[in-house]
Amino acid sequence: MSILADLKSEMKAPPEGVFYPDLLRARGLSASQNETNVNVRADGISALFEMEKPFIYGNDLIAGSIRGYFFKITPEEEQFTKEWTDKYPERWFFTGFDHYAPDYRTAVNIGIPGLIERIDTSLEVNRKPASVALLKGMRRTLEAFLVRVKRYAEKARSLIGSEGYDDSRLTFIALNCEALLEGAPKTFAQGLQLVWMLHTSFVAEKRYAMALGRADQYLYPLYAKDKENGILTDSFCEELLANTFLKIVEFRYRGFDDVVNIAIGGVDENGDTAVNDLTYCMIHAVRDVNLPGPNLSARVSSNCPDRFLDECLKSIGTGLGYPALMNDDVNMAALLKKGYELKDVRDYCMVGCIENFMAGKQPPWSDGRFDPIKYLEAILRDMPGEELDAIKTMDDFMELYEEKLELGTAEYISWMRNITKQKDPDDHMSPFISCFCECCIERGLDINNGGAKYPSAHGAALMGIGTVSDSLAAINRLVFDDKALKLSVLAEALKANFEGYEELREKCIAAPKYGNNDDYVDRYAVWYTSTLSDMFDCYRTLDGGPVYTVMASNTSNIDAGREIGATPDGRLAGRPLSDAASPTYGCDKRGVTSTLLSVSKPDYTRSACGSVVNQKFSPSVFKDGKREKLAQLIRVYFARGAQEIQINSTSRAILEDARLHPENYQSLMVRVSGFSALYVTLPDAVQEDILSRTQHEDV
Repeated sequence: MSILADLKSEMKAPPEGVFYPDLLRARGLSASQNETNVNVRADGISALFEMEKPFIYGNDLIAGSIRGYFFKITPEEEQFTKEWTDKYPERWFFTGFDHYAPDYRTAVNIGIPGLIERIDTSLEVNRKPASVALLKGMRRTLEAFLVRVKRYAEKARSLIGSEGYDDSRLTFIALNCEALLEGAPKTFAQGLQLVWMLHTSFVAEKRYAMALGRADQYLYPLYAKDKENGILTDSFCEELLANTFLKIVEFRYRGFDDVVNIAIGGVDENGDTAVNDLTYCMIHAVRDVNLPGPNLSARVSSNCPDRFLDECLKSIGTGLGYPALMNDDVNMAALLKKGYELKDVRDYCMVGCIENFMAGKQPPWSDGRFDPIKYLEAILRDMPGEELDAIKTMDDFMELYEEKLELGTAEYISWMRNITKQKDPDDHMSPFISCFCECCIERGLDINNGGAKYPSAHGAALMGIGTVSDSLAAINRLVFDDKALKLSVLAEALKANFEGYEELREKCIAAPKYGNNDDYVDRYAVWYTSTLSDMFDCYRTLDGGPVYTVMASNTSNIDAGREIGATPDGRLAGRPLSDAASPTYGCDKRGVTSTLLSVSKPDYTRSACGSVVNQKFSPSVFKDGKREKLAQLIRVYFARGAQEIQINSTSRAILEDARLHPENYQSLMVRVSGFSALYVTLPDAVQEDILSRTQHEDV
C-alpha cells in the first residue's frame, strides 16, 4: 500500500475522548498572572500550544494533528472549563472569529522568528498601553506556537525505533520542525510544515473554515528552488501535499467536515497567468486524497493555459466535484468596484465555500441569508384582491415589488449590524490570528479593531433567482400579456397550494422558465441581480466595509422553501427554492448551451463576492474528445460574463441506487453547493435536491 493509503487506514481509528481544547485554554486562563484582558487571553491561547500532547501518525510526512486535543473529560473538568471560558468568551462567526484566509505569504517568507522581530520593532513605536498589551500578547502566542513546533520535533525524535514508524520519516519531520524554530523555511517541505502547523493551531482555537489561500503562489518559490537543487520531485511534492490535505478530514471527528478553501491559478501581480507546476501538483494531490475537505477553487483567467482547465476537468470527472471553477476576470472586475487596490485584487482568494477574500488584509468573513421570494409572496398573500386587480401593468407590479425589497433590504441591514456588533471589542481581542493579518503588527491594533488594511465585508446570501424569475415571467405572461386570469385569482390559487386550481398550475408550469436562453424570462434574472446588488451597495458594515450580494445559498434553498408557500412558477408550498444562481432544477430543458447562455446574462461584476451555478454531467462527458468541448463551452460561458460553475460527474441511476443501497456507496462523492460531501451522509432532502438537478449527457 502507498503511504497515503496507509495514512487513510490509520485515520479510520477514532481518537479517544472528545475534542475539547477549551480544557487547555481554561488552564492557561486560570494560571495567568496578567491583568489586562488581551494578555490573559494570550495565556489561554498559549496553553493550547504548550500543553497539547503532540500526535504523529505512523505514515505522517507533515506533522500536525488535532488528536492531541481529545480528552476524556470528568464532570469537574467540564465545570472548571465552563467557568473560565465563560469569563473570557470568544467572538463567533458574525463578529469576526473564523472564515478567514491568514497571511501565510509573510509567514512563509520571514518565518515566525521574523514576525516576532516585527512585533519588537512595533513595540518601539507604538507606546499606547492598549497597543503595548496587544503586541505583547501577540508575541506571547507566537512564542508558544514555536514551543508547539519544538514539541512535535521532540515527539518525532522520541518515536524513532518505535514499531509502526519509519525512522527516516520521523527524522524528516524533526528536521523540518527544528528548522522553523530558527527562521524562515528554506525548503518546500518546511514551508508546508509551517502552514499546516499554523492551520491546525487555528483549528485548536476552534476556528472553522480557515482557508489556505493561494498556496500554489506563496509556496512556489520554495518549490522552484528545491526543484532546481534536485531535492524535490513532483511526485514527492504531490505526496507531501496529499499527506497534508488528508488530515483536513480529521475535523470529521468533531461531527462535521471542515471547509478549507485552497485557491489555485489566477494571475500574478502583473496580470499574467500565475498557473505553475505547483498548481498542477495541488490538483493531483486533492484528486489523490479523493475526500471532502480540501475545497479546491480554480481561478480561471482568460489567459490561463488550456492544460490548467483540462486538469481541473479531469479532477472533476472523477466524481470529486473539485475544483469549483471561478471566472477570474469577472471576480477581479467586481472587487475593483468595491475599492480594493489592483495589486490586492489580483491576489484575492476564497474563504469558506466561494466567498472572494483579500487574504490577510481584511477581518474574517460573515454572511446571512436574504430571501427575495418572500417579499413577492407577501404581495400576493397580504394584499386584498381588489388592490391586486388594480395593478394594471407589469411595470406597476415590479415597482411595488421593488418597494417591498427595499424595505426588506433595510430590515436585513438592521439585523446584520445588530448581530455583527461586538459590544466590548477591547475585551475580545484575538492576539494570535492578528499576527497573520497585514498591518496589525505595524499599527498595534487587533484584526477586528482597526488593525486590518481593509474593513470587514459582509455577504447577503441570495437564493431563488430561478424561482423569482420564473414566477415573474408567469405573472407577466398569464396576467398582463395573455390576460388569462386576474392577479387576485392567482393569489387565491397560491394560498390554496393550487388545490382546486390544477389547470391553472399547469399554465404556470408551462410559462417561460429561466435556463432556456429565453429573454422573456431571463430579463428578470438580469433585473434580480442588478437591482439587489444596487440596493445592498447603498449600505456599509459597521466599520465602513462593503456589503456584497452572494448568489450562494448552499443548501439553504431547501430550508427557505419550507417557509414559503406556493409560488407563481407552479412550485408547491414547502418545496425547495431554486438553488443559488442556478435555474430551477428540471426547468432547463433545452440543453447545457441554452442553460449557460441564460446564466451568463446577469452582470456579476456588480456582486463582488461569488455565485454558485450547479451543473451535472454524465461521466462520459469527461472522456478524451468530449472533455475538450466542455472546456471550450466553459471558456465561452466565462467570456460572456458568468462568474462560476461547479460540476457533478455522476449518473442519476447511481444516485438513485445509492439512496436505496447506501452501504454500497460509502465513498461516493458529490458537489453539494459550495462544497463536496459523501453522498450517503447527506440528509435525505439534500440528496433529493442533488438528484433533481438536470443531467446533461453531452456537450
